[in-house]
Amino acid sequence: MDPVTAVAAAGVALVVKGALETAGQEAGRSGWAGGARLVERIRARFRGDADAESALDRVTGSPDDEQARQALERRLAAHMLLDPDFESEVRRLVDEAVAAQGRSGAQISAALVKNAQVFNGKVEVQGNWTTS
Repeated sequence: MDPVTAVAAAGVALVVKGALETAGQEAGRSGWAGGARLVERIRARFRGDADAESALDRVTGSPDDEQARQALERRLAAHMLLDPDFESEVRRLVDEAVAAQGRSGAQISAALVKNAQVFNGKVEVQGNWTTS
């Protein structure tokens, strides 16, 4: 997975986590302030791009919608590729939000990232490799 796609996937996972926590009224207890800043920064960047705004609204309204998550990830990655400063800012906000969650004991669970599409290059395994 290329770095921009990885950051976009992490950003979308944080958006989903925030939407789920907000729905469960846990935002104040989980250190979600960094994630909220991420969502607001994404919203500001998307302003004027109706498709991107719609993708963000769909995820925040229906965080379990896998198609909405994938659409948001694509839009976020596209905006990051077009604007290196935005990419750096998203990367910093994702890092801060993940670090804050680690301090509070919260984590991004596999359930939030399930079914994420990952596009990896060729993987080669050499040597004596056994599984149990």
